Amino acid sequence: MPRTPLLSDLTARARTTAHARTTPCPCGATTTLTDRPDGTVVRHEDTVAKAHAPNTDPTDLTARLTTAARLPGILLPPLDPTPLHLHDRLVTCWPYGTPVDPEDPDAAPWEAAGTLLARLHRTPPPTPLPPMRGPLKAVRAITRLRAAGPHPAATSVLRAWTLLPAWARAEAPQPDTTTLCHGDLHLGQLVRHPAPDGPWLLIDVDDLGVGVPGWDLARPAAWYACELLPPDEWARFLAAYRAAGGPAVPADGDPWPALDVPARALTVQTAALAIVKAVTAGRPLDEVEQAVVDACDRMGSVPPELAPGFAK
Repeated sequence: MPRTPLLSDLTARARTTAHARTTPCPCGATTTLTDRPDGTVVRHEDTVAKAHAPNTDPTDLTARLTTAARLPGILLPPLDPTPLHLHDRLVTCWPYGTPVDPEDPDAAPWEAAGTLLARLHRTPPPTPLPPMRGPLKAVRAITRLRAAGPHPAATSVLRAWTLLPAWARAEAPQPDTTTLCHGDLHLGQLVRHPAPDGPWLLIDVDDLGVGVPGWDLARPAAWYACELLPPDEWARFLAAYRAAGGPAVPADGDPWPALDVPARALTVQTAALAIVKAVTAGRPLDEVEQAVVDACDRMGSVPPELAPGFAK
C-alpha cells in the first residue's frame, strides 16, 4: 500500500522527536502501529506520534492532554500537552510503552486495569473536560451498521439498541457529569512505561471525559455476560477495582445493577461492528461475533432492569 503524505510526514515527526529525546538514537526502522481513518499511529524508537481523527476538537483534545499530563501515575503523559497541526489533522507525541501481549492471555493485567480505573474514577478532573465519549462511539457503530446494508443479524442488534436509555444512545446527558472516565477501556489501552517493565498506565485520551464510570467496566462485563471472558478473570478485575475504592459499583454485593446498561450498550456496539466487518469481507459471522449477536437477541426480549447479566 502506498504511503500517504500524512503517514510520511507523521513518520518524519516521530523520527525528529525521537532524535531530540535520545542521543545518540539507535535509529531503527519507523513502525506503523495503526493506520485507520480515525487515527494513525507510528513509532520511532522510544517515541510514538499519533494523528487524531479528522475534525477532532482542538480545545477538547488539549483539555484531555492536560489531564493526562497532570495524572502521570494513572495516564501516560504526552511529551507535549499542546497538539500540533499536520495535513489538517491534530498530532500528538508520546513516550513508547510496552503493550499487553495478545499472545499471552494468562498474563493479562486485569488487576492493574481495575486498580488504574478506580484511581481514575476517584480523581477530580484537574481541568474542565467534555463528556466522556463512550456513548458517541456506540452511536457511530450503529450508524455504520445501518449503512452496511441488510444482514439477518442486524434486526436483533437494532432492537437491543432501541431498548437502551437515551443517555446510553447519546440522545440525552449522562446521569453522571462529574466522574473522570477513560471512555474506551480495553486491555489494548494499557502499556508499561518506562518500557519494557515499568508500571502499567492507561493510554489513549481521545474519549476521556466526565460521565458514567460504569462505562469503563462495561466491555469486560459484557464479555463476561457473553461467556467470552472466564469468570475468574472477571472476578480478578472487579475485585481489584473494588479494593482500590472504585465508585462505579457497590463495595460488595451484586455489581450488575450499575453495569447492566453500559454492558448492554457495549455489547450492541461490538455486535454492530462485527456485522459491518463480516459484510465488508463477504463472510459469515465467526463464533465470537455470533456470541455477541446472540446476546443482543436475548437482551431484546427482556428490559435491562429485569435481567441481570443479559438473562444468561
